Formats: sequence, C-alpha cells, structure tokens
Amino acid sequence: MSPATRVMEAVDETQAVKRPAFEVIYDWVTTVDHKKIGIMYIVYALIFLVIGGVEAILMRIQLAVPNNHFVSPQVFNQLFTMHGTTMIFFMAMPILFGFGNYLVPLMIGARDMAFPRLNAFSFWVSAFGGFLLYFSYLGGSGLYAAGSAPDVGWFAYAPLTAKVFSPGHSTDYWTLAVLLSGIGSIGTALNTVTTILCMRCRGMKLTKMPLLPWLYLVMSGMVFIAVSPLTAAQIMLMLDRYVGSHFFDTQAGGSAVLWMHYFWIFGHPEVYILILPTFAFMNEIIPVFSRKAIFGYPAMVAASVGIGFISLGVWAHHMFAVGMGPAGNTFFVFATMVISVPTGIKIFNWLATIWGGKVIFSLPMMFAIGFLFQFLIAGLTGIMLSAAPFDWQLTGSYFVVAHFHYVIVGGIIFSLFAAFYYWYPKATGRMLNTTLGKWHFWLFLIGFHLTFDFMHIPGILGMPRRIYTYEASRGWGTWNFIIGVGAIFQAIAVIIFAYNLVRSYFKGDIAGHDPWDAWTLEWATPSPPPVYNFAHDPTVNSRRPLWDLKHPEEPDSDFE
Repeated sequence: MSPATRVMEAVDETQAVKRPAFEVIYDWVTTVDHKKIGIMYIVYALIFLVIGGVEAILMRIQLAVPNNHFVSPQVFNQLFTMHGTTMIFFMAMPILFGFGNYLVPLMIGARDMAFPRLNAFSFWVSAFGGFLLYFSYLGGSGLYAAGSAPDVGWFAYAPLTAKVFSPGHSTDYWTLAVLLSGIGSIGTALNTVTTILCMRCRGMKLTKMPLLPWLYLVMSGMVFIAVSPLTAAQIMLMLDRYVGSHFFDTQAGGSAVLWMHYFWIFGHPEVYILILPTFAFMNEIIPVFSRKAIFGYPAMVAASVGIGFISLGVWAHHMFAVGMGPAGNTFFVFATMVISVPTGIKIFNWLATIWGGKVIFSLPMMFAIGFLFQFLIAGLTGIMLSAAPFDWQLTGSYFVVAHFHYVIVGGIIFSLFAAFYYWYPKATGRMLNTTLGKWHFWLFLIGFHLTFDFMHIPGILGMPRRIYTYEASRGWGTWNFIIGVGAIFQAIAVIIFAYNLVRSYFKGDIAGHDPWDAWTLEWATPSPPPVYNFAHDPTVNSRRPLWDLKHPEEPDSDFE
C-alpha cells in the first residue's frame, strides 16, 4: 500500500452521541485540540467584528451630516478608541491565529500543535483581554454615559494617557487589555514556529511545504519582534501612571515621541503581521481555482521573508511630521518604497498563476480577485504616503484613514471572506449557500467602494482624521453621507454572511472530504477532521501530495 493511499485512509469519527449541553460546553472550554481552539479564536473574533462594526456605524452616523449631535464628543472618542483597538487586537489578530491554529497542523501532516496546553492558555489569555476591555463600559450607565471606557485613541499617544489628562481607570483598562493580548499572541507565535519547524510529516522538507505554513512561520517570527516592544511600552505606561516614573512625561525629562516610536515599531510591522496570513490564503485559493500550481514558489517564499525583514524598518513613516530631521525621514522614505518590491512580486505571481489557467469563479475566487484589485490600490496610496512632503500635507487627514482601511478591509477582510468560503466545508462538513454568498460579495464590494473610495476626497479637502463634527461650509457633508451609505451596505452584507454561516451549519449541502478538488493535506482528511487528524502519519513527495494521488501518471514532483 502506497504512503499516498495511507494518507487518505483516515476514517470518519463514530457517530456522535447526543450529550448534555453542560458536557459539550465543558469539552470546548477545556479542549487542547488545535481545531477546536482555532474555531474558538474565529468565533471570538467574529463577535468582536460585529461589535467593532457597530461602533463604526455609530461614528459614521455622527459624521454623516454637518453639526450632528447623535453622540457626545466624549462618547465619540470612546467609540473611536474602542473601534480601532477592537478591530486590530481582538478581531484581526485572533481570527488569523484561529485559521493558523486550524490549518497549519493539518497542512504539514501533524496531529496537533507542538504545545497543546500553551495553545489553550494563549487563547484564553487573549480572550480575557478582549472581555476586560469591554468590562470598562460597566464604569458608567450605558453607551451614552461617560462611563470609563478608553477614549485616548487606539494609538494612545502620550501625554494624553498621563494620569493628569486621563484620570480614572479608562486608560488602565486599555493598557491591561492590550498587554494580555500581546502575551497571548507571543504564546501562539511560539507554538506556531515550533510546530512548523519540528512537526512536519515525513518527506515534507521546507522546500516542499505549502506556502500557507511558510507565511505563518514568517508572521510568527515577526510577532516575537514587534509585539515585545509594545508589551514593554504598556509596562512603562503603567509605571508612569502609578509608580511615578516619567518615561513619556516631557516636563520631567521623558519623551512623548518615545511612545510613538515604541507604538509604531509594533504598529507598522503589525500591518504586515496581519497581511501575510491573508497572502497565505491567496497562495492556496488562487492556484486551486486557476487549476495551476502557484507561479514562482521560490520567489514567493523569498518575497515573504523579505517583507518580514523590511517591514521592521519602516515604522517611522507614521512620524514624518514629528521632526525627525532629513536623515531620518530619508531612511524611512527609502524603506517604505523598498517594501513595495517583494509585495509587487507577490501580486505579479498571483496574476501569472491566473493567466492561462482554467479559472473557476467560485465564491472564494471572487473574493480573491476583489482582494487583488483592492490591495493594489492600497499599495499605490501607500507609495504616495511614503513621500515625506506629500505625507506632511495629508498625515492627519481622512486620506490616511482611507488608505489604512483599504489595506485592512479591502485586503485582509476580503481575503478572510475568501478563506471562510474555502475552508468552511472542511471545518463543518457543509457548504455555504452560494446565492447568499453572492449577495454578500456584491453588497460588500459596493459598500466598500462607496465608503473608502470616496473617503479619500474629504481627506484631500482637509478633513482631519480625528474629528467629532464639522461645519457645513467645509464642503465635506456630501462625501460623508455617501461614506455612511456605503457603511450600511457593508453592514447588511455582514448580516447576510453571519446568517449564511449559521444556516449552512444546519442545512447546508454535504461537502464531502474534498469539494474543491484541491491538493494539500487538509483535504486528505474527513470533513470535519477527526481529533487525531490522520489515521496514519502521512508521507509526501511534492508540494501537492493530493495531486500525486489523483494524477499518478503526472506527479507534481516531475515539475520540481
């Protein structure tokens, strides 16, 4: 019996017996199974996606017309802070770690993560951080009361976070929540690196490993380097507030700019920490639905590693306006432009993979194509902002908000939707509804472009990025109204998506083990996979082991 045949021998788990709800909940809460932990990460992140989306809608209502008083200035600052913090730390990071938890062991032929208990600990620490952040709202009598929710912005610039300017405990909630999130992220990154380097199946050399684990390896290495300075900054901020140190107190010899360096030495690599897993999704989805192997595998690996290294040297392009001087500005202009080279390599290789392929316009591929188009535009506006004189004019404007959301929503969220439609059948054994999926795609696409295309215009016209309301004479009203309409379209699309997730879990078409005719190891297991993943330890001979099984007359190893 061939090793490739043994890979496919995994059998479905025995028919589940109905158990009391308490036992089911206890099983999930105490699990160390990487697949269940991955699903908990994803569900947790989806909850915070809804919460952060509601906060965004409330802000867009406030800004939809001039001189609006829908919410008070203090509540607006709280919404602004909570939205940014939620989406970065408690939605984007957990959901990407969730996909990594679920997929990496399956794709490298492992039975679990290297440290299962550390995996569970990392999830619960991160989850507690998110709950702690929103516990701050209990300091008041509801959303429209002052409460004690953080209101210092998701970047928490000094000296606004000093005790004198931020009395009470609002900033403390923010600091502790982000600190806990960082501890959980570092634990998961350590687990991911160890799993990939030490637990690959027989025959899977690094040169034969799928690109998704490769990019998660780079991403996890970046987490070590980028999250650690932020964790140190949180500790210093707590010392400033409660022990009497003066790290960020300019009047006592400290430096407010020091906080900016610490924050952005995390904050800009963080963008690439988030975008690399989404590149990983594209590396798996685009070839499958183009019916071609990925174009330029070695170049894609090299570009990923290059992005990881270069991204650690671009942080201060967020600080062109603070007075670093010509030498500092020039270095970060150069670094910001250079990082576009490996990113451009990836885009060209994806297009080369599609070119000449037998493209199947399924829902994952539709979202993937939307990602390609929108991420290209995001990259172009990023190159514009890398020019220090241009950035000086627009650094505090809504143009930067539009660029940032083009990356986060147009890039990361679109690729996440593609990943959901692609791997949902593997996790649940059911297909998502195609009709609902198309409604989701088109409504979200239209809403995205209504919101973030037009957001560039008030930015160019001078609308500040942190503003509560504005006068009608400014000429921003029409643009903000269109932006608000686009946000409503996106909200409706997300509601449809959520309904599709729940409905398909109970009533979706049976998916089978390999509904996409794919070629990586996770599709060699039943859907959903059993606890042990593989009945026999797999052995691989190429980057596409299931291709070898399905097409023995034309093995993938012939082309390597």
